[in-house]
Amino acid sequence: MLLRSTLTSPFGRKVRLAATRLKLIERMRIEPADPLDAADILRRDNPLGKMPLLILDDGRRLYDSRVILEHLDHLMGGGAILPRDWQARLDALTQQALADGIMDAAILVIYESRHRPQEIHHEPWLAYQRGKIERALEAFAADPPDAEAFHVGTITLACALGYLDWRKQVDWRSTHPALVAWLDRFRAKVPEFDATKAES
Repeated sequence: MLLRSTLTSPFGRKVRLAATRLKLIERMRIEPADPLDAADILRRDNPLGKMPLLILDDGRRLYDSRVILEHLDHLMGGGAILPRDWQARLDALTQQALADGIMDAAILVIYESRHRPQEIHHEPWLAYQRGKIERALEAFAADPPDAEAFHVGTITLACALGYLDWRKQVDWRSTHPALVAWLDRFRAKVPEFDATKAES
């Protein structure tokens, strides 16, 4: 399988983290992608021009990270990172959606500063995105998933917090000590989290 993603993408990290933990990473070749480059073949393989993208041995293209994680779970026979119990599965999927929303908003904050000159940064837009992040963090702090569990919800929350640590869109560590403790417990349980950290 071919995984197209940068090592810095938090959505790509979700896939690499899950694949590493499930011992599926050995079946993947990883190649970088540039979603902002109109000439990158990423746009041919995913019309949205987004990563990560997983190309299967039969040529089928899978996107986005949620679909790829579903496929990894299927390769493991089911129940590996998607709970079999329906209520637990709904909880994990909802946690994944909330943490994906954190990463979506966090990336938009970065894009605003990276792709628009300082003099035309739109502060209400940045505040709107940071508000999404803060509300989602408050929801997780009030009802965190089990840090000992490894499923799509905890994978995505850990990657979201890791991305906030790296890019500093909000100072979540000073405002949410319970989530700091949660991430510490997850990291201790899942050493693959640190192993998939972007170095630059």
